[in-house]
Amino acid sequence: MELGCAMAGSAAAPPGPGPPAAAGAGLADSEEYESLPSGVALGTHMVAGAVAGIMEHTVMYPVDSVKTRMQSLQPDPKAQYRGVFQALRRMARTEGFWRPLRGIDVTMLGAGPAHALYFACYENMKKSLSDILQPGGNSHLANGIAGSVATLLHDAVMNPAEVVKQRLQMFNSPYTSVLGCVRTVHRTEGLGAFYRSYTTQLTMNVPFQAIHFITYELMQEHLNPHRQYHPQSHIVAGAVAGAVAAAATTPLDVCKTLLNTQENTALSSLKIRGHLSGMANAFSTVYQLGGLPGFFKGVQARVIYQMPSTAIAWSVYEFFKYFLTKRALEKKT
Repeated sequence: MELGCAMAGSAAAPPGPGPPAAAGAGLADSEEYESLPSGVALGTHMVAGAVAGIMEHTVMYPVDSVKTRMQSLQPDPKAQYRGVFQALRRMARTEGFWRPLRGIDVTMLGAGPAHALYFACYENMKKSLSDILQPGGNSHLANGIAGSVATLLHDAVMNPAEVVKQRLQMFNSPYTSVLGCVRTVHRTEGLGAFYRSYTTQLTMNVPFQAIHFITYELMQEHLNPHRQYHPQSHIVAGAVAGAVAAAATTPLDVCKTLLNTQENTALSSLKIRGHLSGMANAFSTVYQLGGLPGFFKGVQARVIYQMPSTAIAWSVYEFFKYFLTKRALEKKT
């Protein structure tokens, strides 16, 4: 997630729905669901963000494994797939039922703290920027800028986990465990290997998040104009926003996968010695091996993965945000 929260209410929007019964009046009169009680805001965002991030990355993880393989520039004949579900069936049948889940543990270890920092940074920065750019309102520019800056923190934590995850996902991967992969990569390629794709990851995630936030906000304005806790609108808006952002940034994701996996067959065919580094080199390599269509390898799997992932993340995040806010206000009363 690749996900953050862009949920500031507009000036005309009434307060969000309070908890039921006696606590409801207190929430409606004094605190808004969207703004959160100031005393628990940071912890609330971090807990909700961590849970949402882990859920986002794990529930659809098998499809992410397929996406990594489908982005291979010169795949093994045994790893050429017609579609996502055919790929999952073949992986389970020929490599073992649990093969599509290899690497999920390192993803969970990275996603928790990465998303906790992401959500906390985003919410606080969004509020500060909105107060400057559009006092009392919801600034789409503030949403985009805050999401882009928060991405710097998120990717700094998540990038090493992405490298290990994608190397474990590849067909005929020489790595069988997370620790084994970390040790081998560190010994043979150095510490820099874990951040070789960092600039490409940022280049991808900054526009991804900007498109994602703005699309989500636009959808929310139509589906949930009063910015209440409304699970259906969070799911639909999140899915649409994730699909649009995922499709638009697939070329950068293909380059990121190449830098992370250092696909030996592809690099050898171009007589590239050593390790490929740099976004420009990745773009050139993808174009030489696949032409323009090469930049959209795995786009179907990426969209299929991203739609439910972002829908899950938004709905989980909003639920925990609402639940923790409600509990904090009940304690006050």
